[in-house]
Amino acid sequence: MRKPSLTILGCHSSIPTKQFHPTAQLLEMKGFSFLIDCGEGTQVQLRKAKIKFNRIVHIFISHLHGDHFFGLIGLLSTFHLLGREKPVILYAPKGLKEIIDIHFKWTYTRLKYFIDYVELSSKKLEKIMENEKIEIFSIPLKHRIYTNGFLFKEKYSTRKLNMEEIRKISDIKIIDYKNLKLGQDFQTNDGKIIQNEKLTLDPPKRLSYAFCSDTSFYLPIVEHIKYVDLLYHESTFLKIEETRAINTGHSTANQAAYIAKKAKVKKLLLGHYSNRFPNIKEFEKEAKETFFNVEASEPLRKYYL
Repeated sequence: MRKPSLTILGCHSSIPTKQFHPTAQLLEMKGFSFLIDCGEGTQVQLRKAKIKFNRIVHIFISHLHGDHFFGLIGLLSTFHLLGREKPVILYAPKGLKEIIDIHFKWTYTRLKYFIDYVELSSKKLEKIMENEKIEIFSIPLKHRIYTNGFLFKEKYSTRKLNMEEIRKISDIKIIDYKNLKLGQDFQTNDGKIIQNEKLTLDPPKRLSYAFCSDTSFYLPIVEHIKYVDLLYHESTFLKIEETRAINTGHSTANQAAYIAKKAKVKKLLLGHYSNRFPNIKEFEKEAKETFFNVEASEPLRKYYL
């Protein structure tokens, strides 16, 4: 299984330009491809990143400001034109289904595939998806309208067989492998107990990713994102524009860094930059005053957890 990765498709706010693309990113984890937000031009960025459209089943929309979903109807239409039959599962605030339904109604479009809407309305941490490999939560954020972040967590996997040691014990049969993977000790035919740690190896570390955009400086999210391997936190402004950040429901780079430090995350990615700051390294420089392991995200870059 490949190491989880995050491809940034767009990391700027509001108005798209030739160089700046609004929020969209693709998280690849445990064999799944999760599209997080879908700003204008997302499908073009997906093509540039050579990401296959058909791999995308789960789409997460944080809130209903245009720079986070104006690319969605175009992408859904492209799925249709490409003959897609596989369903799409769309996690989004209440209201997006109505917007999409109205569009397809008045364009007389009947999709060849089904959209399963998971409408989000909770103002508390809520598990919104789970399978045998991964669990996903919505994180309540503080913005001008109802907004969620998202927390993606790998599930604990079973222990790995240490075949070099197992082959030394003739009593161990293939039928015993399942119990060994579950952590059970092994008893030989003559009654000897062999500790599981001698026959197995620790499973890979459980990795996690948190997406927190758009949001004001909001300390309650710290409890939800503690110790994550990678945190993407919006940094729309630098601290010289802190008043503007407060008035618009956004954060500064140093505030994002403070959240990362309090949550003891492994790495911080900044994004959702205001176009008034063309040099994104300024955000990174400011954040590093508070949190050491930080990087300003860039379009079409891939980051590993």
